[in-house]
Amino acid sequence: MHTLAELRSGALKGITRLTLSENLSVFPEEIFELAQSLEILDLSNNALESVPDEISRLKKLKIAFFSNNNFTTLPSAFKNCEKLYMLGFKANKIESFDEDILPLGISWLILTDNKLTQLPRSIGKLHKLQKCALAGNQIKTLPPEMAACRNLELLRLSANRIEVLPSWLLKLPKLSWLAFSGNPCAAYEKFSHPKTPFTELDVHERLGEGASGEIFRGYSRVHEKEVAIKFFKGEVTSDGYAKDEMHACLSAGEHLHLIKVFSTIEGSERSGLLMEYIPASYQNLGFPPDFESCTRDTFEKDKRFAIAAVYEVARAIASAAAHLHKRGLMHGDLYAHNILIDAHNSCYLGDFGAATFYEKQNKGFEKIEVRAFGCLLDDLLSRCNEKELEIYKKLDELTERCLSEEAEERPLFSQILYQMPLTLYT
Repeated sequence: MHTLAELRSGALKGITRLTLSENLSVFPEEIFELAQSLEILDLSNNALESVPDEISRLKKLKIAFFSNNNFTTLPSAFKNCEKLYMLGFKANKIESFDEDILPLGISWLILTDNKLTQLPRSIGKLHKLQKCALAGNQIKTLPPEMAACRNLELLRLSANRIEVLPSWLLKLPKLSWLAFSGNPCAAYEKFSHPKTPFTELDVHERLGEGASGEIFRGYSRVHEKEVAIKFFKGEVTSDGYAKDEMHACLSAGEHLHLIKVFSTIEGSERSGLLMEYIPASYQNLGFPPDFESCTRDTFEKDKRFAIAAVYEVARAIASAAAHLHKRGLMHGDLYAHNILIDAHNSCYLGDFGAATFYEKQNKGFEKIEVRAFGCLLDDLLSRCNEKELEIYKKLDELTERCLSEEAEERPLFSQILYQMPLTLYT
């Protein structure tokens, strides 16, 4: 975090990343003195309402964040920012998004938690768009021109007002991670969920934090066991409504490779879930995407996977996904960073923040998730040295089929499982 005083003094000359949060209501003109070096600009958590047209003077600007400000219109000032590829206006008050105002190089667009009712037709010109976050708006339809966004891989539409998803959406060649819960078009199966009184819980240390909430270790006197407790940060998360995530978790059913969810929590200040406690011997298989990888997970620089580990993960996750899709439930965030694994390659698929119920007869949604599974396999196999083994070649062939840009050619999870024996050594 930097200060306005530092900026004005010239102490920040030559920096590539600037972060200012001082309740600014006017864009600081001194930022233009960084025109020859600035690549990342973060003016989130201020009170800005506009951006000067001169922002195109920042010739090296690649990434710009303006979350939690007071914008009511998406600014047109960025159109001539030739190197800009990532733009974020999360949690503003944006109602309008005019035609032809974004540079065509945009690959990552974040407009979560605003007041948009429609998207411009010109969004279809963003042919490099890979990641588009639109959850928490009031959008009713997607423009048909958006079908031209053939590089789109991740799309968040949850908590909007979409009544019908367009047929072209299921045919996008690279779409792998889709969420649309909290819309009229999403299926919704009613289940009666158990509740545990907050007074019957002891909350201990925090275990971790995600986009939607925090997880703590705890003890349940009702269940007489150690548990994990997830408290949501708010009713609307970056992936949709907290209530939809809770419903998906509790409706997923029991499976060997899913974290068991016992109940919601009754009587606490924040919405919460009571879950099975997973011991510290389990670690995340990977890390979330970064600015450079965009939609693909990241890993430790020298991380390598044995082919046995890749196989065990592949079969476990395919089994869990098949179980979910049999219930008409798409995970929506099938990634290595949402998988916990131990030294024996035992693993769990977690984080249902992007999960969505759909009409079971439409297999197109499962085929989207199969492509995400293909991306997971691709990431793991790229870090495996045993390429000469027959099992590597078979998994590589499976990866290619899952990544097919013709969605109809991809296998279903049940078909993937049918071709995989219970263990590598069967």
